[in-house]
This record gives sequence, structure tokens and C-alpha cells, in this order.
Amino acid sequence: MAAKLKRYDTVGIDLVAMSVNDCLCLGAEPLFFLDYLALPKDDPELISQAVSGVVKGCEEAGCALLGGETAIMPDIYAPGDFDLAGFCVGVVERKQIIDGSRIKPGDLVLGLDSSGFHSNGYSLVRKAVFDVAGLKVDETIPELGQTVGEALLTPTRIYVRPVVDLLSRKSGREAVTGLAHITGGGIAGNLERILPEGCAVEIDRSLWQPPALFSWVQELGNIEREEMFRVFNMGLGFLLVIRPDTLESVSKRLTRHGMTPRLVGGVMAGDRGVTCIN
Repeated sequence: MAAKLKRYDTVGIDLVAMSVNDCLCLGAEPLFFLDYLALPKDDPELISQAVSGVVKGCEEAGCALLGGETAIMPDIYAPGDFDLAGFCVGVVERKQIIDGSRIKPGDLVLGLDSSGFHSNGYSLVRKAVFDVAGLKVDETIPELGQTVGEALLTPTRIYVRPVVDLLSRKSGREAVTGLAHITGGGIAGNLERILPEGCAVEIDRSLWQPPALFSWVQELGNIEREEMFRVFNMGLGFLLVIRPDTLESVSKRLTRHGMTPRLVGGVMAGDRGVTCIN
């Protein structure tokens, strides 16, 4: 998508977001980031845009960009191709690691809104939008008020500041028992990873409305609803599992950062797994 539009700044934000949001899932605060960019020939404009996105993502996440590597490899990459990669290092005190082991029946699941597809499921998106529907990147989508390119290049939301602020207080650390970044595999696939044995989660899909972006792609590609939930975040990019008596205080703390926390499910005794209803 970035290559089609010759717009490379948003993918840098995506790269940082995917890394720092993953660090958060252990309760870790991102410290620094390094990137790697490979392309077939020197392209100052592409490099400038890509790195500017990485910088913006690091600023938003509050972590340092220590450096990176640029590789020119004409025999490996075809004209127009490029590869952007990177990694983040975060820190958390060993005794404060959040790994899901404290999750127990009665806990609640809060969801934080996503900004769109969040870099996941783009093979399916491209097939639905370009192969099946035959749309062009500059076509306007009336129901979204955006062009195809604008909608599909919306950068991934970074959850570092609200979550780190919540966890910076002892009460917040005690309230949160699990954290999940909703990437490939959807809500069920990513939440199940952190559940201890004997804990099951029920997610009620009637408690939030996925943004129009998802229904737009679903209709274009004639994609089954369950497949949508297996592939995409469906409007929730990050989940927090919390103690039930902390719902109000945790919600208030997250709201101060512009988040809209949504109660979307709960933990119960049962076989380890996630069930989505409605």
C-alpha cells in the first residue's frame, strides 16, 4: 500500500507501534528502538519519510531512537520494493511482570479502541479491495469519507502512555492482571495466550460496534463474520484484564489519556480459552 501511494511515513509509525505495544503486554515500559531499512537503490525521499515515521512513533511512545541500519541491495530487492524492520527494548522489574498468572474468575476485560487494521490482515484486505472489488488507491469511499489509500494507511495506535501511566501507580499494578495486544489472530487468539489454566473468558460482541472500515472490507470481499474476528482486531487494539472492584478507577485513568475503555467481557472458571458471543 505504501509503495502504491509512494507514501512511506505511516509505516514507520506502524513499525514502532507493533513493537512497543507488544512490550506493554508484560507491563514493560519501552526504552529504546532501532530500525533497519533495505531497498534496491538509494532513495533519499523514501528513506526520509520512513525514518520520519519511526521518529514520530518513538516520540509518541516516549522511547529513544538509538540508531539503525540502511542497506542498499539491488540484487535482492526489485525496483519499488523495500523492507522496513526494527525492534524495541523495554524494562520492567521482575516482581512486577504482568504475565497473566494472576488472572482469576471474576476479573473483567476492558477494550481500548483501535485506529483501524493495525498492520494486520493486509493480504485479505488487498484481496478484497483490489482483486475482488477492483478499487483504486485514490478512489473515495463515501461511507468513510476517505480515499482507499488514506483508510488503509491509517497508522497503528500506540497505547504506551495511557498503559504506562496506569501501571506507574501501585494501585494500577495491582488492578491489572493481564494485557493483550490484539494483532493477527484477533481478540480470541491473542487473549487466550495469557490465560492460566482453569480460566475461561467470554467476550460479548454486542458491547461495542466495530468501525465502518471493517464492515466496508467485509462487504467488498464477502468475508464471513467469524473470519473477520479471526483476522482483525475489529475495533479493539488492546485489552486489559482487571480486578472487578477497580473498573471505575482504571477507566478514569485511561480516559484522561483520551482512551475510551469499554467493558467487553469477563473471566469465569472453566477450560482455558476465549468464547465470543453475540
